[in-house]
Amino acid sequence: MIAVVYSGSNNAGWRLAYKGRTVASFNTNAINPYFNDEKYIVQLFNKNINLIHHAEEIKRIYFFGAGASSDELKQVVYNAFAAFFKFAKITVGHDIEAAAIACCRNAPGIVSICASGSNAAWYDGKKVKPNNYGLGYILADEGSGNWLGRQLIKGFMNETLPAGIRKKFVQKYDADRKTLLEKVYRQKQPALFLSSFSDFFLENKQDPYIKNVITTGFSKLIQTYLAPLNKQHPGASVHFAGSVAANFQDYLYEAAEGTGITITDIIKEPINHLLTYYSNKN
Repeated sequence: MIAVVYSGSNNAGWRLAYKGRTVASFNTNAINPYFNDEKYIVQLFNKNINLIHHAEEIKRIYFFGAGASSDELKQVVYNAFAAFFKFAKITVGHDIEAAAIACCRNAPGIVSICASGSNAAWYDGKKVKPNNYGLGYILADEGSGNWLGRQLIKGFMNETLPAGIRKKFVQKYDADRKTLLEKVYRQKQPALFLSSFSDFFLENKQDPYIKNVITTGFSKLIQTYLAPLNKQHPGASVHFAGSVAANFQDYLYEAAEGTGITITDIIKEPINHLLTYYSNKN
């Protein structure tokens, strides 16, 4: 049996498969070594009946997640998995690697994640080439769910939201300045809070103001990260993965017009493609 795990900032998707047949499909809390130590991760496993039931049967684990970006951070995840899954060989990789495999398999291409966070990289068909783009929700993540959330909250705080959108925002969240500031600056993982406003953007995506915020974010993502990669690898296929890219793909295609970048495809949930890929390898 194999396990394929893809963890974003909000949750981790799991697929367990045996001889190409999916045995279990479920989500757990996110697994991110920036925020979670080995003890927390093992406790997470011990709370899930699927993992308890199949722990000894799983012989190969492929984990990819936000935060697993260095050898030290990958080791945190590896140690937790090894402590719980006694008989499994374990691979730990970054979420951009998962997106590359899901989108490109063994072919080269430019890959971008746009979900709770955002990132981009060149994939040579075997490995993702290192770059300086993965700077997280404070310094980067243009166009992502938490970037959109930041713009919405800033607009509310600065009283620059159009009256109609401001009214809907207040009605939906019963928000006030004090509560919003506390959630952004005092809770442990503000990126989760910021990205939670993606639903509001989806509900109001036809509103001109909302559309402008989304397309502005996509334009920043394309110009800051994809344009340099496209210049380095002219004519390469360009792939997107993630819920924000998929949910607002019409605006993403619009933002890419005139940039010299042609989007090949957009995958909402990489984990299903990863499961197919690794099922065929085992």
